[in-house]
Amino acid sequence: MCNLYRMNKPIDEVGRLFRAQPQVGANFADEVYPGYPGLVVANGQVGTMTWGFPLVLKSKKTGAPLKPKPVNNAREDKLNTPFWRDSFARRRCLIPVTAWAEAEGIKGSMTRTWHALEGHELFAVAGVWRRTDEWGAAYSMVMVDGCEQMADVHDRMPTILRHEDWAQWTDGTPDEAIQLCQVCPDPLTIERTAEPWFKARAQ
Repeated sequence: MCNLYRMNKPIDEVGRLFRAQPQVGANFADEVYPGYPGLVVANGQVGTMTWGFPLVLKSKKTGAPLKPKPVNNAREDKLNTPFWRDSFARRRCLIPVTAWAEAEGIKGSMTRTWHALEGHELFAVAGVWRRTDEWGAAYSMVMVDGCEQMADVHDRMPTILRHEDWAQWTDGTPDEAIQLCQVCPDPLTIERTAEPWFKARAQ
């Protein structure tokens, strides 16, 4: 599953590519983690939302609510379950991405392996969003089975949408949208690095 991705293009460039109005004063980092702001294209605008739907759990000891946990990935085969159903039916979005990372290596010393769509500096991942009491507007990535190039890293990956399919994802019926949740047929670029997986989180 994706728990880290890059989006290092200026918001104005994203707006031009997605034909969306940039949000004034949008604040986001080049690397996006669950629970932090990322850029999202929805309703003709590109702006920031929190990555992950809040899931409130209760303490096993006291029964008191714990700090919400961001659920940042939505499996395509779970989109019609209660947690996701309304957002999938009514609030689908596009997530601009330049690359996403998966962890590789031995537990405790894992490194980042970056994946991107070959020939594209910026591409769209399928997403859903909703408004929340905890974090305001929040979004989640839709995940599908990993392609062959992902086989030695992870069995799931983000749903990459071709440009010609963007409108079908955002504006089509749920039946039309679910048809786009397919294994990516296009080649990926893969960059294995020595970057520690937890580097940015520890700062």
